[in-house]
Amino acid sequence: MMLSTGVIITSVVVYLGILFGIAYIGDLRADQKRSLISNPYIYTLSIAVYCTAWTFFGSVGRAASTGVGFLPIYLGPTLMAALWWFVLRKMTRIAKEQRITSIADFIGSRYGKSALLTGIVTVIAVVGILPYISLQLKAVASSYFIVSQYPDLIMPTQPHSISFWEDTAFYVALFLAAFTILFGTRHIDVTEHHEGMVAAIAFESIIKLLAFLAVGIYVSFGLFDGPGDIFNQAIEIPDMARLMTMDAMPGGYSSWFSLTIISMFAVLFLPRQFQVTVVENVDEEHIRKASWLFPLYLLLINLFVLPLAFGGLLLFPEGGVDPDTFVLTIPMAQQSELLTLFVFIGGVSAATGMVIVATIALSTMISNELIMPALLRSRVFAETHQGDLTALVLGIRRGAILVILLLSYVYFRLIGESYALVSIGLVSFVAAAQFAPAILIGMYWKGANRIGALAGLISGFVIWAYTLVLPAFAKSGWLPISFIEQGPFGMELFRPYSFLGLNDLDPITHAVFWSLPANILMLIVVSLFSTSGVIERLQASVFVDVFKRSSLANIKIDVWRGTVLVSKLQALVARFIGEEPARQAFAKYARDSGFDLNQEKAAEPQTHLASYAEHLLAGVIGAASARVMVSSLYEDKTLDIDDVMEILNETSQVMEYSHRLEQKTEELQEVTEELREANEQLKELDRLKDEFVSTVSHELRTPLTSIRAFSEILLGEPDMEKDERQKYLQIVVTETERLTRLINDVLDLAKIESGNTEWQMEEQSICEVIEDASNSVSQIFQNRIIDLKKELPEQDVKVMLDRDHIMQVLLNLLSNAAKFCEPNTGKVGISVSLNNNQVTVCV
Repeated sequence: MMLSTGVIITSVVVYLGILFGIAYIGDLRADQKRSLISNPYIYTLSIAVYCTAWTFFGSVGRAASTGVGFLPIYLGPTLMAALWWFVLRKMTRIAKEQRITSIADFIGSRYGKSALLTGIVTVIAVVGILPYISLQLKAVASSYFIVSQYPDLIMPTQPHSISFWEDTAFYVALFLAAFTILFGTRHIDVTEHHEGMVAAIAFESIIKLLAFLAVGIYVSFGLFDGPGDIFNQAIEIPDMARLMTMDAMPGGYSSWFSLTIISMFAVLFLPRQFQVTVVENVDEEHIRKASWLFPLYLLLINLFVLPLAFGGLLLFPEGGVDPDTFVLTIPMAQQSELLTLFVFIGGVSAATGMVIVATIALSTMISNELIMPALLRSRVFAETHQGDLTALVLGIRRGAILVILLLSYVYFRLIGESYALVSIGLVSFVAAAQFAPAILIGMYWKGANRIGALAGLISGFVIWAYTLVLPAFAKSGWLPISFIEQGPFGMELFRPYSFLGLNDLDPITHAVFWSLPANILMLIVVSLFSTSGVIERLQASVFVDVFKRSSLANIKIDVWRGTVLVSKLQALVARFIGEEPARQAFAKYARDSGFDLNQEKAAEPQTHLASYAEHLLAGVIGAASARVMVSSLYEDKTLDIDDVMEILNETSQVMEYSHRLEQKTEELQEVTEELREANEQLKELDRLKDEFVSTVSHELRTPLTSIRAFSEILLGEPDMEKDERQKYLQIVVTETERLTRLINDVLDLAKIESGNTEWQMEEQSICEVIEDASNSVSQIFQNRIIDLKKELPEQDVKVMLDRDHIMQVLLNLLSNAAKFCEPNTGKVGISVSLNNNQVTVCV
C-alpha cells in the first residue's frame, strides 16, 4: 500500500463517517430513552477530551526540549481528580438544579444572575480559547501535510505562504463546523445532553489512546530493545542526558508548580471540560469512578512520551525534524505505512474531539450571554420578532460555531506559527485559570459578590492579555518587537515578560504569578468592601449550601412581586422552547403543585410559577436573559433590596419610621417567642402530670403488695418461729421505708417539672440488692408456685448505684416475670455476669 493523497483522504472520510454513525446512533437511542452515555466509562472517556493534539503531538515535542517538563500538565488533573467527589460533584449538583448551560452561566448565576458578568466571562472564554482551537487546526494541517509527502520527510511551510483555499486547515475548520452544527445544536435546550456527540468523543478517546500506545510500543520494542535501551543510549549524549534532570525545564521548580496549578484548573474550567464534566453529566455517581479512571487514562497515554521523545532525538540526530511531529515521522521514516496512517487518524481524533466540544460550549455562551441579551433588550427586535424564536436561537448558535472556527483559522494563519503546540495550549490554560477564583471561592464563601467577581476577572484577564497575548502579536510582527524587549514606549519596568523587574521566570509562570493572585485579591477585597443585592444573597446561599438541602428543586426562592398573566408566561416560554413543550411543561407544573392554569393571574410568590418559567427559559437562553424576559411581563414594578434602600436613603423621616417599625416588630417577635415557650412548657407539664399518675399507680403497687403479703402471713400464723417472724417483720419495715422515700420522690412536683431526678449514688453490693429484691417478692413466687433460681458470683461485686432506683427496677422485673409465668410450672432466673469492668444483671 502506498500512502497516496487519495488513500489518506479516503481513510479520514471513512473514519469521520464512523464518527457520524456513532453520533447518529447515540442521538437515536437518546430519543428512544435508551441512553448510550448512562455509564461511567463513557463519561470518563468523554473527559479525556482533555488530551488534545497538544497531548498527542505536543507532549513528545515538549519532552524533547524540557525532559520531564511535560508531566505537570497531567500531574495537575490527576491531583484535581482526587478532589472531584467534593468539588466536581458540588458543581454538578448546582448545575442540574439551576439548569446551568455553560461556565459563563455558572459564574453569572452564582453572582445574582448578572448579565454583565456572564458577558465578560464569555469574552474571556472566547478570546482565551481561540488560540487553543487554532492549535488543533495547526496540528491537523501539519500532520496532513507531512503524511501526504510520504515517504519523504518534509516539514510544513508557513501558512501565509499559501492561499487559504489551498490550506488544509481551512477545510478542516469547515468540516468541523458542519459536524458540530449537526450533532451539537439539535436541541434548543442546551441542558439536554448531546448524547451523540458525547458518544463520538468517547470513541475518539479510545482511538487516540490506541494509536499513541501503538507507536510507543513500535518505537520502544520494535526499533529499540525497550525503554531502558533508549534511555541508556540517550544518557551517553550530554545534551540528551541533561533532559533527564530538572535543569532542562525552563524556570525549574517554579515553572513546575505554576504548570501544575493551571492544569488543575484547566481540567475543570476550560469551557470544553466544563461542558463534558458538568453539563453532560447524567449521574453524580459517575464522578466517583471517573476520579480514578481518568488518572489511569492519563498514565496510559503518557507512558511512552519520554521513549518517543528520546527515540526521535536518537533517530533524527541532525535535527531536521520538528519534535512535535516525532509521533508521526518516526513510523514514516521506517516506512511503516499502516502505523503511519493509524497515528495520523489518532492525531485527527485528538484534535477534532477538542474542537467539537469547545465550539459547542463557546457557541452556547455567545448565543446566551452576548447576542440574545442584546437582542432581547432591543425595542426594534421586540417589535419585529413576536413569534416563535427557537429557529432564531438555533441559527445564532450555528452561526457562532462557524464564526468561532473561522476566527481560530485566522489566528492560526496570523500567529499560530510563532509558537510550538504546547506553548499555544498553555496560553489558553492561563486564561481558563482566571475562572477558578470566581467559581471555587463562590461555591464556598457566601460573602463573594458580583462586584468582587467582576474586579477579579477583569484584573486577571487584563494581566493575561498583557503578559501573553500582546507578546504573541509582537512575535508575529503585528506589534513592534520593542514591546517585548524594551517595554511599551521604552518603559522597561513594564516589559510583558519581566513586569516590574521580575526577570527570572518563564513567560507562562510569569503570567500566572501576576494574574491569579491579582484575581483572587481583587475578588476578596472588593467583596468585603461592597454590598450584595437580594438575588446575589439568595444565589450565594443556594450555591454554598447545596448539600444541606434535600432537593433544591423543591425550594421556592422568589423575589418577584406583583402579578403576572399566566397566559403571558406560557406564551413567553413557548417562544423559546416551542408551543407543545411549553404546554406540557406548564401542565406538569399544574399537576405537581395543584395550581389552576385557568386562573387569569398568578400572584407571586404564592405559586412560584414565574420562577418555574424562568427555570425553563434558563436552559435555553441562560439565567441572566431568562430573568430579564420574565421580569418584562410583570404588571407591577418589581423592586429589589437595592431599590428599597435607595428610596429609604432619600428621606430621614422614612428611615426613622422604618427603624421604629423594626423595633416594634422585634418586640412583638420577642413576646410571641415567650408565649410560644410558655405554651410549650404547659404542654410539657401536662405530659409530666400524666406520667406522674402512671408512675404513682405502678411504682407504689410493688412495695404495698409485699407489705400486705407478709403482714397477712404474720397475722395468719401466730405460732411462727421467732427467727422467721423477725425476718418477715424486717422485710415489712424495709418496704415501708422504701415506700416512704418513693412517695416523697413522686410527690416532688418541682423534680417532675424539670425532668430531673436526684440520684443517691454510693458503692453497694449488687448481690445484696438482688437478695433483698428476691426476698421482697418471694411470697408472690410461693403463692404461684414458681421457681426462682439465682446465679450469683461467689465473690461479692461492688458497683456505684442508687439503691432505691435499682431496687425498684429489679422488683418490677421480678414481679412482672412472676405475673406472666405459668403457675406450678413457671421458672424465673436472675443472674449476674462481669465483662470488661461492666456488670450485667439479667432476669
